[in-house]
Amino acid sequence: MTTPAPVIRLHPDDGVVIARASLPPGTVVADGVSAVERIPSGHKVAIKPIAVGEPVKRYGQIIGFATQAISPGQHVHTQNCGMGDFSKDYAYCADVKPTPNFDLPATFEGIRRPDGRVATRNYIGILTSVNCSAHVAGLVADVFKKNPFTGENPLADFPNVDGVVALTHKTGCGMTQHEPLALLRRTLGGYARHVNFSNVIVLGLGCEVNQIGGLMEEQKLAGRLRAMDIQDVGGTRKTMEAGVAFVRETLADANKVKRESVPASELTVALQCGGSDGYSGVSANPALGAASDLIVRHGGTVILSETPETYGAEHLLTRRAVSREVGEKLVGLMRWWEEYTQREGAEMNANPSPGNKAGGLTTILEKSLGAMAKAGTTNLVDVLNYAEAVTKKGFVFMDTPGYDPVAATGQVAGGANLVCFTTGRGSVFGCKPAPSIKLATNTTMYQRMEEDMDVNCGTILEGSETVEECGKRIFDLILKTASGQPTKSESLGFGGAEFAPWVLGATM
Repeated sequence: MTTPAPVIRLHPDDGVVIARASLPPGTVVADGVSAVERIPSGHKVAIKPIAVGEPVKRYGQIIGFATQAISPGQHVHTQNCGMGDFSKDYAYCADVKPTPNFDLPATFEGIRRPDGRVATRNYIGILTSVNCSAHVAGLVADVFKKNPFTGENPLADFPNVDGVVALTHKTGCGMTQHEPLALLRRTLGGYARHVNFSNVIVLGLGCEVNQIGGLMEEQKLAGRLRAMDIQDVGGTRKTMEAGVAFVRETLADANKVKRESVPASELTVALQCGGSDGYSGVSANPALGAASDLIVRHGGTVILSETPETYGAEHLLTRRAVSREVGEKLVGLMRWWEEYTQREGAEMNANPSPGNKAGGLTTILEKSLGAMAKAGTTNLVDVLNYAEAVTKKGFVFMDTPGYDPVAATGQVAGGANLVCFTTGRGSVFGCKPAPSIKLATNTTMYQRMEEDMDVNCGTILEGSETVEECGKRIFDLILKTASGQPTKSESLGFGGAEFAPWVLGATM
């Protein structure tokens, strides 16, 4: 196998290339161009002169503008590249094309619920209407938790039950009773209805703004779950005992499920990235995009989100929108986020975190162009608000913040029964009741954090695997995971503490 070049050029129009590894001064990076300073791994180096104010291109797209003159061989990053205004051609629907489906769709071993929906896991859930009932919810779940030291497992007699999980949050009261309350209720309703829960209990305090009765009426949850208020039941101990009794009476019925062969069209996969680096848009994100295309071609659904991390690249998605209405809804989300950040005294380009920048990402434009690669190449069929139910097959977009736990919470509330999460810096994450597959962008991090990472996409950087081959490997793992094979994050117990509904409005 030939040794790969020290840099990666992603598009013929690019004025920069990406360092495969840390490059010492003098390293040849293009014909007649050598690095004039050390270039950190995953960072950019110029291969042509870029004048002040001139666009800097990566992926053949603008990622920023030179804030000072840049010479060939120089490191290109925050010291000489920044944001600037430029026009975007939304060209609604211009790139829409038929998506060929496979004649023989792939299958996985799923759990068919009585209403026909298919689960990938079988949990009993404990939701809370307000933070004031969070501790009691945890006490109930703890009764059924396996002891890692003694090996004692209260669910040993119920092998088809994946666990009892308490999903708690920090709000539910001291909030305005309009959009913030509606959003919280939509999120809780999505989880209460989630196909990966066989049974659900909601615990409240009794005097909170988010009254359980209002939640159940608004979200049409009557008959779907058991509700208890601590004040009505008689305090912590009595509510805990009642919650434990409810779980015990449902275990035998929940354990009756059997896995059966179902088509991959029953998959709804949330696409996430966190702790991104300069390789994210080169390896893991495009590989997940290839897997996303396979899911869609097999009749399934993928959900891209993190609106602030699509900002600046939305014009590439509007071209794939199946209708102008769908495309304009996406653009409308971008305008809302511009106004929201301005109102809060922030700016969209503040999104790349210190870790992102240390990994080589300079602007939100660069981060967005790499992040959107997770969604592959198929048509954009729908644009949804946070935690709205996903009803269409194919590639859909959901409005969420860029913060991973909040974004994934919205996607799972919308119906995702599996999560794929790419990371370059090394995020640790889970999202019960949906299993979460972690994809590493580079081999160095994968080897350092192998106990947390499910897939090494660094093979693409090393030249031992193509994006398509890695994408097929991810798709195969998705089918195995959906069939019950535990992910690394599940084995470590992740997924309960990461529940994080989006909090809007004032806390009063």
